Amino acid sequence: MAAVLPLPVSPAVRQRAHWTDRIAHAVLIAIALALILFLAAPLSVILVQSLETADGAFAGLANFASYLATPALLQSLWNSVWVSLAVTLITVPLAFGFAYALMRSCIPLKALFRTITLIPLLAPSLLSAISLIYWFGNQGAARGLIQMLGVDNIYGAPGVVFAECFAVFPHALMILVTALSLADARLYEAADALGTRTRRKFFTITLPGAKYGLISAALVSFTLVVTDFGIPKVIGGNFNMLATDVFKLVIGQQDFQRGAVVGLLLLTPAVLTFIVDWLVQRKQTAMLSARAVPYRPKPAAGFDAAMTAYCVLVSALMLAMLGMAVFASFASYWPYNLTPSFKHYVLGLVDAEVGDAFVNSLKLAAGTAFFGTALVFVGAYMLEKTRGLDWARPIIRLLAMLPMAVPGLVLGLGYIFFFNLPSNPLNGLYHTLALLVLCTIVHFYTTGHLTAVTALKALDTEFEAVSASLKVPFFKTFWRVTLPICTPALVDIARYFFINAMTTISAVVFLYSPDTKVAAIAILNLDEAGEIGAAAACAVLIAAASTVVTLLFMALGWWIDRRTQAWRQPTPR
Repeated sequence: MAAVLPLPVSPAVRQRAHWTDRIAHAVLIAIALALILFLAAPLSVILVQSLETADGAFAGLANFASYLATPALLQSLWNSVWVSLAVTLITVPLAFGFAYALMRSCIPLKALFRTITLIPLLAPSLLSAISLIYWFGNQGAARGLIQMLGVDNIYGAPGVVFAECFAVFPHALMILVTALSLADARLYEAADALGTRTRRKFFTITLPGAKYGLISAALVSFTLVVTDFGIPKVIGGNFNMLATDVFKLVIGQQDFQRGAVVGLLLLTPAVLTFIVDWLVQRKQTAMLSARAVPYRPKPAAGFDAAMTAYCVLVSALMLAMLGMAVFASFASYWPYNLTPSFKHYVLGLVDAEVGDAFVNSLKLAAGTAFFGTALVFVGAYMLEKTRGLDWARPIIRLLAMLPMAVPGLVLGLGYIFFFNLPSNPLNGLYHTLALLVLCTIVHFYTTGHLTAVTALKALDTEFEAVSASLKVPFFKTFWRVTLPICTPALVDIARYFFINAMTTISAVVFLYSPDTKVAAIAILNLDEAGEIGAAAACAVLIAAASTVVTLLFMALGWWIDRRTQAWRQPTPR
């Protein structure tokens, strides 16, 4: 019998990447390089500056020791901490009460109340500071009222606290509304069956269910206040805070080393907030299971009346802040001649050349919305829907999440250190509108990225699997399938970029030139020049433009839903 010879074993054949995968890898690496160049590199330069002397020699921790040895700077640190804590302790309970009224009562006009409280998001944060000056300043309309409360002067800490409460309120409210919207009615039904009182249900069911939302709202509120620049600059007076100190050190004194130290101090609470929030989210358990019954509030005449009165009061305060800015912008000569006129608008837009700054703001917002949306969505698609390059994906995800932990003032500080270096090949971008667009995109990158990732994760991976099996390039699937389905998310991302670019101050305050000055910066300049009426007019214009653009985006979203999302609607029988 003939021996059977074993068949030769061929070496394992390594599967070759398709040429379309190589394109995807190239795009992914390009996005990673962009994030490194415009995010990681500027932040690293801040650290380097804090460890060097003015001559570039290594100084170790000498700059930190110098900072700690300066009583005035230490006082600014303490001021920032206690003001941020005060605003957080005031705003979070107020926002929780408002969110509780919206989600756990049967009050009328819920949509109207919620819309009114979102008004501060459409204007620069310093609009509230300008309004407070007109209400309670030295010639304010209601100065006697603030004096009855024991506050002699609105300038300084009282004005900063009041104005920050107005600016931070909608941010805390959005988080708490989401937290209170997730509730299982079965828990309340069981409590009712056991005869549990309303107060006990609130402390044993409602508060524990919303505790992670409360923690997130508190952390966000603290971080927004400690890193805000506009409000302390306008109404802070001689009350120094970290955000104003870093501006004085870098722009006024050209002390880049101690400015970098303050920048790192500003970065610390934001990073800690990001870490704590991440840990909290890991511990959070699902509030709604597959068998959960959505909670529906029951009418209660007394409770609903109290909640309505509370919402009316808060909404009235919001409208009073906005209304005073609008009224003052038309007053001829406050407070002696209140005849309506366009004097301040003419002064701001024509004489003070704010018109050019307003056009620059529109260019900045449009560029940020267009290029930011494209970059964010393409980057998210490459991360979620392509394969290969596994070693780079965790790094890119980390870089995409990092901007959430970086305040705009710190990012702008890193840009001035990095792009102002004569040896930097990208030095030509400094003081250009293109750099303002890039800085703004990076500043707000994380929220857009998370929105895009959420939309992409909702799509079945079989789209890409079937395309690959049919040898269809990924970009055709992206263009014909993914993009049409995710168009509503693209509209939301573009609107988010546009509105934030119109109202941001801290991210661009270090980077503008006379030719690229934006409207939000022009408000600061007008206020410094004593033209607070023109500053109010410019702030109102920004709010009006943001409102109009928001309505246009809403109309665009409705039209897109009609054109591309008909498949989501149930088929009529």
